Amino acid sequence: MKITTIISSLLLALTFGNANEIAESQQQWIEVYKKQVNIPEPGAMLINQDEEPDLSDGFVDLYNGKDLKNWEPKGGNCTFEAKDGYIEGVCVPESPSTYLSTKKNDYTDFVFTAELKYIVDGNTGIMFRADAKPGKKGETVFGPQAEMEAFSKGRYWSGGIYGQSAGGWIYPMWLDAHEGPRNSMKKSDWNRITIKADGNNIKTWLNGKPAAHWTTDEYSKGFFSLQIHSGKEGQIQFRNIKVKELK
Repeated sequence: MKITTIISSLLLALTFGNANEIAESQQQWIEVYKKQVNIPEPGAMLINQDEEPDLSDGFVDLYNGKDLKNWEPKGGNCTFEAKDGYIEGVCVPESPSTYLSTKKNDYTDFVFTAELKYIVDGNTGIMFRADAKPGKKGETVFGPQAEMEAFSKGRYWSGGIYGQSAGGWIYPMWLDAHEGPRNSMKKSDWNRITIKADGNNIKTWLNGKPAAHWTTDEYSKGFFSLQIHSGKEGQIQFRNIKVKELK
């Protein structure tokens, strides 16, 4: 074995040797989620080591900056309003979670990116390859979601993947390897979430930091949604909502 190969292997071991261990600050969540359907074994979780995709070319704006003609609300009664250059979602107490969804519902392989700002703290996220079905309180959106978690949770799992009405946490951001994205969230500024779906391979980035890496054959196509989660409060702004479909 060449000396350069040995050195490279040692460097990788030092860098990612503890990558699949649950971080000390996240230990309390093991007991909370141990019986959840989707919760993965830490040692089996894939680690995203890729740089964020180039976001400068080939993208289509999903928001035209003035109205919501290419979007439709699904689920509850939380409100979404077109503003100058951004969309604002506001939680309505006692309303079910609400999803402002693209009318186009057959996105398959893509790079999606958007920026979010928390005006009033609340839970939110980006549904992708999503679908809808009848529910007890009206239409229910289900499928994978790139989570953008409320700061009040205190664990900083934004960038992880949640199975919305589909089994709960799929990829929690609790490993040592996730320290970068956990520390990147900004309370009073814009936060960028990027999602790449290519076949059964899903990756996310949070503020440019590699976050989730998950593979699935279950969700192959669907629509995007901006979520305002049910709760007492929440006011979230969304801008630079773009997608590049992969051929």
